[in-house]
Parts: sequence; structure tokens; C-alpha cells
Amino acid sequence: MARADRLFRLLDALRRLPAPATAARLAEETGVSERTLYRDIDSLRAGGALIDGAAGYGYTLTEDPALPPQMFTRLEVEALVLGLAEVRQAGDADLARAAESALAKITATLPERVQRQAIHAVQMTYRYEKRSPPPHLALIRSACWDEQALDIAYLDNAGTTTRRRVWPLSVVFLDRSLMLLAFCTLRQDFRRFHLHRISEVAATDDHFRPRRVPLLRAFLRQMRGAAGPPATAPAAPTA
Repeated sequence: MARADRLFRLLDALRRLPAPATAARLAEETGVSERTLYRDIDSLRAGGALIDGAAGYGYTLTEDPALPPQMFTRLEVEALVLGLAEVRQAGDADLARAAESALAKITATLPERVQRQAIHAVQMTYRYEKRSPPPHLALIRSACWDEQALDIAYLDNAGTTTRRRVWPLSVVFLDRSLMLLAFCTLRQDFRRFHLHRISEVAATDDHFRPRRVPLLRAFLRQMRGAAGPPATAPAAPTA
């Protein structure tokens, strides 16, 4: 492998692998010995790459405008175009605009040949049944990021509307509906709420930061029947 190609591959590995990436892992990714890997790290640093770390600790890349731009393969371009097209079809108006803007920004940074691949991708997506996301989706999405509790009015399986305070964790796009994964303070347990059954949503001054990620991991463990709640507990029930 040419040295320039090897250095580009090393940059890609540093961007892609969880930081800090060990020398052994980076050497495996680039197909070289650890001794060569250390020399390549020094070469990238000499060329202006900001790489923190040392042998025995691992390495972390700090992105910098001086670095060569990220490059995509044709298959990666197909995946990006297809994925963002699906967001435009299935998401709410804000997400659809964000997907369109993201694709335009990504395409603008690509070399001309790869731009043509993005514009004329061979895979497309189209939904005959257009989804109508609920009007409160943007508020729920924002509350997930801000780790902000929400007060909701929810129609349960028994046909009764209950008012609950929830800690929103994630929004899941299913085939025909949207679902909110949350911790329900009324039930003191994880719940899955169908968004079309939520008639009212209000933001509160109650925050659960920085617990969203640990709670979401615990939710997923419970669904897999691993740790957390007792092994006999049912997978997170639909509220």
C-alpha cells in the first residue's frame, strides 16, 4: 500500500474508532505493524494533524481545517443519500428540512466525481403512505436533548386519558407510527408511548440531566432481559 494511502486510512480510522484508539487497533485497521504505526502517527503530526495520546494510552484525533477532507466511497454515498431521503419522507417538517440541508452541505464538499455519484445515486426511497407526524414532535425531540421532563396527557390501552410526568429518552420511528421511549414518574418504570395517543405536551422546569444516556442504556438492557430490573420483569410495556 502506498504511504499516502496508508496515512489517509489511518486518519479515517482515528475519526471512526472510539477514542482513545490503541496502537494495536489502529495497526490492525491500517494493516501495518505497531512500529510502523508509531512512525505514521509522527508523520501525521508533522503534517499538522492534532493527535493527542501516546504509546500505551491510545490516540485521539482533534479535527482541524488543515486536515485532508473526509472522503466517502460510492457505497457510503449511496447510504447517505438513501438514509437522508428516508428522513425527508418519514420525518416532520423540521427534520425534512435538516436532511435536505445536510445532503446539500455534504455534496458541496465532495470532489466533482463523487458529487455526481451523490446527485445520480442509483437507490431511491419513496413512501406511498405519507406519515403525518404529531405537532408536538419538535418539543419532544428538544426535551430529549435537553433532558427536560414533560407533562403529557396520554390515552392508555384501557381508553382512559391519564396525565403523567415523563423523562423523555428517545423517539423511535416505526413502520406506521412514532413511539416515545421514556421513564414514567407515575408508574416509576420505563414506558413506550405511542405519539398519536399523546394529546397534550407541556415542558416543565424539571430536568433529569445528566441521566438520559444511563437511563436509555438501562432501558435497552431491560428490553433484552439483561441487568437492571429483575430477570422476570416484562420487556418495557407499552403505556
